[in-house]
Amino acid sequence: MMKSFNKIIKFLVIGDFFFNSALGLISPIFALFVVLKITNNDVAAAAQVVGYSTLFLWVIKSLLQIPIAKYLDRNHGEADDFWCMFIGHLIVGLIPFGYLFSNQIWHVYLLSLLQAIGLAMLVPPWFAVFTRHIDKDKEAYEWSVDSTALGIGVGITGALGGFLMAHFNFNIIFILSGILGIISTIALIFIREDVCKGENILHKIPPSRPF
Repeated sequence: MMKSFNKIIKFLVIGDFFFNSALGLISPIFALFVVLKITNNDVAAAAQVVGYSTLFLWVIKSLLQIPIAKYLDRNHGEADDFWCMFIGHLIVGLIPFGYLFSNQIWHVYLLSLLQAIGLAMLVPPWFAVFTRHIDKDKEAYEWSVDSTALGIGVGITGALGGFLMAHFNFNIIFILSGILGIISTIALIFIREDVCKGENILHKIPPSRPF
């Protein structure tokens, strides 16, 4: 499916597959984890914790990614894009390991805050790099392959997370999720030189040439 993709797009899609697979493992059991491990079977308190952690995650991520994106756009090279994306991936990839040691409500909120920061760092440069390097006349196809990889990964690991919870425990899920997150980060290393080697390709276009 990806044989005709250029190297950068190929590894971005592979990394995205493992990244979203890692998130998919946790999503079906997160509320149950909060009920059993954080609030001591207090369902009402757990619902509040899950709600507030969702608020912290998505609102903080949404507010931070705009200034980060503007900062990255002010620089002509892609090296800053790569390292911002890499560090963001690494932060989010390590979050599941934090849940192994969580037993207080503030632990959940802190991990949500860190995940928000990681996502805010990785989302803008990921889209920027993907957009700049997408193969001409394959834009719809390559975006759809990435979306398909995301959907398959989340679907499979969502079911796997439920299965592992039914037969084992939370720890195996968090460890496996963390491993998948680290794999997604490692995938970026294979394109570091390709992304960082020169100027942003959009800035190589002469100013007088119309877009």
